[in-house]
Amino acid sequence: MSDDGYRLSFEAVAEQYERARPTYAPDALAWLAERIGIGPGRRVLDLAAGTGKLTRQLVALGASVVAVEPGDAMRTVLVRVVPEAEALAGSAEAIPLADGAVDVITVGQAFHWFRPVEALAEMQRVLRPRGGVALLWNQWDDADPLQREIDDLLDPLRSERARRDADIARSTLASSPLFGAIDDRVFRHGRALDADRLVEWVSSTSAVVKAAPHDRARIEAQVRELAGDGEVELTLLTSVLAFDRVS
Repeated sequence: MSDDGYRLSFEAVAEQYERARPTYAPDALAWLAERIGIGPGRRVLDLAAGTGKLTRQLVALGASVVAVEPGDAMRTVLVRVVPEAEALAGSAEAIPLADGAVDVITVGQAFHWFRPVEALAEMQRVLRPRGGVALLWNQWDDADPLQREIDDLLDPLRSERARRDADIARSTLASSPLFGAIDDRVFRHGRALDADRLVEWVSSTSAVVKAAPHDRARIEAQVRELAGDGEVELTLLTSVLAFDRVS
């Protein structure tokens, strides 16, 4: 399947994505507020914003946020749940903004789906001189046996890009003259959820959304069995790459 097929796969599960997916570590947002300047008086582009999981956290910091999302279903949810943001149809390779329109760009859980060379050129175009960029991913913590088992279940179904996520960004940025050195940080945050919500979260990932029906059913049954009764307490990892436009 093409990368476009994967990155638009969430259209079929937009409401589920909104219910089940986590936001990002509060400590990560606090660090980014200082590192790249997110706050009142700053215009932030949240690129590939999905249902606004990161968008709402940027709005809470007082920034003026424009959220660009290619999927109609995802964007419809975003408009409903984060009405404070300006929502626009568009993609990383064709951002519907003028040159130098924003102070900061953020990308949550999506850069690995971009065509990176084209996307970085567009990001540099709409970013003001010396503007900052942050790429974020929520990741399973392999130190947690439950999360490691879930990760092992999903790995055979993942695309190569989903497996390499942040590595793709690092390698592309290392060869790009448009942006400077990367600050690479990891922040932990907790989440408590029952078996139903954990299954819903896992089944909202691209690996499961695009899997054959029998594989989806198998994964969901195995995750439910692993979760057991009651709530599970998870510690997640928010990985952040922050860098600046060179000029």
